[in-house]
Amino acid sequence: MSSRAANEIAIRYGLDLYCVSPNAHPPVCKILNYGKYKFDQQKASRESRKNQHTNALKQVQLTPQIGQHDLETKARHARGFIEDGNKVQVCVVFRGRQLAHKEVGEEVMKRFCEILADVATVEKQPYWEGKWYDCILGPKKK
Repeated sequence: MSSRAANEIAIRYGLDLYCVSPNAHPPVCKILNYGKYKFDQQKASRESRKNQHTNALKQVQLTPQIGQHDLETKARHARGFIEDGNKVQVCVVFRGRQLAHKEVGEEVMKRFCEILADVATVEKQPYWEGKWYDCILGPKKK
């Protein structure tokens, strides 16, 4: 049907002529209430944003001289982050002369990763960045 005839029908019903596919040959149009159509689109996009979960990167900082109980407490917090679906960046922070014994920090990182081995996988192997020894853990795939 011609666009003029479609426009007359839309006006007769008090609706709008909306071009769905202008690049098609011939163009495809709909007769609808454009205000209601836009409102429904906005409502659907709000609903999809509400149900969307973004994965955050949480950080847990350790020191080379951390005690066993403190290490387990930090691991419990990291476990909660991972169970919520977030990734965890584990950092062993060295200060001053602690850098002379890097192997102590590497051992702390190894113990921490072993504690969380049942719920997390190492996404990025431990690496050095200045005075920081970092590792990124992510939730295990189900």
